[in-house]
Amino acid sequence: MNEKEAIALLIKSGCSKDVIKHCRIVAEHARKIAIEINKCAEKKGSSANIDIDAVFIGSLLHDIGRGKTHGIDHAVVGAAVAVENGLSDKLVKIIERHIGAGITMEDAIPLGLPAKDYLPVTIEEKIVAHADNLIFGERVGDMEEVVSSLRKKQLDEKTIRRFIDLDNEINSMLC
Repeated sequence: MNEKEAIALLIKSGCSKDVIKHCRIVAEHARKIAIEINKCAEKKGSSANIDIDAVFIGSLLHDIGRGKTHGIDHAVVGAAVAVENGLSDKLVKIIERHIGAGITMEDAIPLGLPAKDYLPVTIEEKIVAHADNLIFGERVGDMEEVVSSLRKKQLDEKTIRRFIDLDNEINSMLC
């Protein structure tokens, strides 16, 4: 799938211009992070082997479920839309696991989500979730803003710690 096809799928799935704009911003930032991690790994004499295309297309499509709902379940709905449209399992998982810094099964059940873990596992999933967390409107913010926003929403410290840990993991791969 290419960028044009991904945008067409967002439109077909009912996503608004604002959602598509957000997805484009997240995709650009996620691709930038992925490329930088790959470059840093090369400088260190290793390889991160990040699938840049999956990061870019996955982040373009990460909010595809918002064409049907703006609830926390938009990731699950989006993953179903991705499956219905024959997208790869890699893209489906990026969409399904992008919410926040992931959601544990323990936290998913009270939120009304199907009982399973929604924690990002692959580096591609983690980069998309992280990039999405850092976008405030049309600009890239920082973790101070993310944590402040989470505390204003009165999220528990365990959840906030997951955001911080994800940020630390991504940053540990950068030069």
